[in-house]
Amino acid sequence: MNTQVLERPDLKDADTGPEMFHYVRKDKIAESAVMGTFVVALCGEKFPVTKAAKPGSPVCPKCKEIYESWGE
Repeated sequence: MNTQVLERPDLKDADTGPEMFHYVRKDKIAESAVMGTFVVALCGEKFPVTKAAKPGSPVCPKCKEIYESWGE
């Protein structure tokens, strides 16, 4: 399964910390970005893709743990 880190839009106050990015299936990214469909992250979060993560962006710890457990 191909994955890529994407932003999960948070509707929290700005003082709650940085936005987190999640791992989702790579083949669903374009569809979500164009059609507005929701993707499901490895951690179970559901959201529409709004933008791609940049190097150094904060990653969801649960998504990262799951991805790293695959041993790829």
